[in-house]
Amino acid sequence: MDETVYREIADLALAESGQLIPPTRSYLIEARLGAILRREGFSEVEELVACLKARPNARLSAETVAALTNKTTGFFSERTLLERVVSHVLPMMAPSATDNTLRIWCAGGSTGQEAYSLGILLEESTHEALKGINVEILTTDICEKSLSVARTGQFGHFDVQKGLSIHRLLENFTRLDTGAWQISGVIGGRVGVRPHNILKDAGGLGLFDVIFCRNVISDMGDAPRSQALLNLARQLTDSGMLILGKTESATGLISGLEPSRDLRGAYVRDVARNALTAAA
Repeated sequence: MDETVYREIADLALAESGQLIPPTRSYLIEARLGAILRREGFSEVEELVACLKARPNARLSAETVAALTNKTTGFFSERTLLERVVSHVLPMMAPSATDNTLRIWCAGGSTGQEAYSLGILLEESTHEALKGINVEILTTDICEKSLSVARTGQFGHFDVQKGLSIHRLLENFTRLDTGAWQISGVIGGRVGVRPHNILKDAGGLGLFDVIFCRNVISDMGDAPRSQALLNLARQLTDSGMLILGKTESATGLISGLEPSRDLRGAYVRDVARNALTAAA
């Protein structure tokens, strides 16, 4: 790939999604843009770049950026972590729940498997503290194609084989004539789906008791990573918890955001929302 073309795409990804694509990973550009190239009738990335420069197209630009993001996900990824949130964290928060409601946000949630896994665990939970508590789950992403899968709650056989036991599959999904598996209405009814870019202010989404943003910021540049964390932290309730991926850290990036004592890999605010700032 021509250096100029690589730089155009890499700069677009960094500006719009915060994703950092180093030259050593430029192969990802051609691999992830393949479907768009075929749909638009382009034979190579150079033609897509030329089109975006000659005829600015907000939709095509947004689709290009979304296609470049990492969409790796799966049911019950880090199962022990999800189970601890449902068995320990949410019951701990239940006594102070506003209007008997707790809210969970899966930011950068791709096709929704994380959110649906939490929904299944909540349906299975018999914890006394959660009785009478309404737990709302929201999953967001910048990729409309991923969001459309999350909205339908339909997954291919390969998707449900990753992380789902046979018992949970048969208990919570129905096999369709197409061969796809449909999440049950009870679980689907727990999960809301909305588009959102974590580089943007999330005030319109409201406050959350638990925010998952796993395996998203690790692909970001330094400045976008700090901005994303700041936006996420500002949506935490006073006792809320931000949970990152096991290889990700917010330490030293946001002033007023500290490691949680209750859950490894999680962070809590120790200042008011409006006092949170990116660390110098």
